[in-house]
Amino acid sequence: MTAVVGADPGVVGPYLATVLADDRWREVDVDLIAAGMSNLTYVVTPRGGPESDAVILRRPPTGAVLATAHDMVREHKVISALGDTAVPVPRTLHLCTDTEVLGAPFYVMERVVGVHVVDALPAGFADTPEERRALGDGLVDVLTDLHAVDPAAVGLGDFGRPEGFLARQVRRWTTQWEATRDTDRPDLDALAARLAATVPETRRTGIVHGDYRMDNCLLDPEVPGRVRAVLDWEMSTLGDPLTDLGMLFVYWPEAGEERKVALSPVTTLPGFPTRLEVAERYAARSGTDLGDLSWYVGFAYFKFASILAGIVARNAAGAMAGKDATGYAEKIGPCVELGRAALEDGAV
Repeated sequence: MTAVVGADPGVVGPYLATVLADDRWREVDVDLIAAGMSNLTYVVTPRGGPESDAVILRRPPTGAVLATAHDMVREHKVISALGDTAVPVPRTLHLCTDTEVLGAPFYVMERVVGVHVVDALPAGFADTPEERRALGDGLVDVLTDLHAVDPAAVGLGDFGRPEGFLARQVRRWTTQWEATRDTDRPDLDALAARLAATVPETRRTGIVHGDYRMDNCLLDPEVPGRVRAVLDWEMSTLGDPLTDLGMLFVYWPEAGEERKVALSPVTTLPGFPTRLEVAERYAARSGTDLGDLSWYVGFAYFKFASILAGIVARNAAGAMAGKDATGYAEKIGPCVELGRAALEDGAV
């Protein structure tokens, strides 16, 4: 039985057989999914069993991480709480907080089968502009559904501190940038200072995903506008929902733009709504005032730059378990410039 970094099958199998009370899990195959740059995600299948029996295991990266990052207990809690809402999430199966098992807390959830779009649409999926429009609109609608959930009604009333959320977020990501500083970046420092000095008043609070984008969703292969599951809730909390909309814009390049920070060109394809159209649909569906949207976009680019710096630092420390971080350092500077443009020029 071959050991897998972070999730040894010889440990995972017997453990799952015990906690799930099912000997089918005594021997398992474990495969690391080659997607994502933070928490590690594995497909666990009973040895000799069909793929339909597989479950997903999530754990933090191997090696040292920041104390407040990669919190499995919080991620498990929010997914479990949203299970009966309009927000599509996988069903959680087990949470392990005993670090003696895999060296870190982890949880297990059902495997949702769907289309995972990273840098291209698969052949035969959303081939027409009308289907791509439906896909873009569907992503916006799920985000508004999330922000419409009453946290207290689903047991998440204590999931975060909405008061002072935006100022605290600027401080948090400034601290993260300083903790993972790869080189001197005065423009990034200046962006952090500008954001801290211009924090807008929060008009609405709710559940914030923290990194909502197409790549963090599984899509229905038959109905392009339907999202089967929203994944990667590690940065979720209670706060200002417009931080999610700002972050979505970071991952939403438009046709004709040359954005060196873009990780995927998918939304440049004909049919996808523009960022302005995304904002208009979100505003109409949620009733939210988007007068300060440019600040949220500027903050999103700052946050993204800090995330990239963290990835670069973890990769240098050998804590990425096979993930390829090539080219991430080169995206930080353009990210900062787009953040500056949003704050000073109102560019979104």
